Amino acid sequence: MKGQDWYQADEVAEEYEDVRFSGGGELIDRREKAAVLSALGPIEAGHRVLEVACGTGRFTTMLADRGADIVGLDISREMLEQGRAKAAKAGISDTVEFVRGDASRLPFPDDHFDTVIAMRFFHLMDDPAPFLEELCRVSADQVFFDTFNGRSLRTLYTWLLPMGSRLYSEDQVADMLREAGLTLAGESHDFVLPYGFYRQLP
Repeated sequence: MKGQDWYQADEVAEEYEDVRFSGGGELIDRREKAAVLSALGPIEAGHRVLEVACGTGRFTTMLADRGADIVGLDISREMLEQGRAKAAKAGISDTVEFVRGDASRLPFPDDHFDTVIAMRFFHLMDDPAPFLEELCRVSADQVFFDTFNGRSLRTLYTWLLPMGSRLYSEDQVADMLREAGLTLAGESHDFVLPYGFYRQLP
């Protein structure tokens, strides 16, 4: 559980966005947000969304600002505090809820949300199956998540990263979907080079 231990450290939450999404990292932020919006399509008022492993609330606050009835769930208190501060700064605290919880035991009834998303999450999991099962359980319609590609250059250095990183082949993702009873509605491939390369851009 190297990745989960790293993720919950206080200092990680405090510098998470500055390290990843400032400077050239803004490109990553824009592309990831565009991918989420494209997958969800038009967001109607009252559309219920759960973001699992919401972190600092990048996507949670974005979707709340667009009218989603959204809950951001994370296991890290520090990450949730960052998310609440971001929502307050944007003036949307009344339209978004942040909840501390375990993604393997989501505190919601079956089919409670229209859409469940999980970004930058599965690479931290030793075994993604029980987590994906929970995402499916609480979603009445749509599940959206991302993974790191096993054929990417990240394979050359992932063992050096403090959080570790599990990479997936397309066949492994297909197996995950089949075992969870999901039907692939769409996919997108992005960021051929490692994230660190883009962060070095001005």
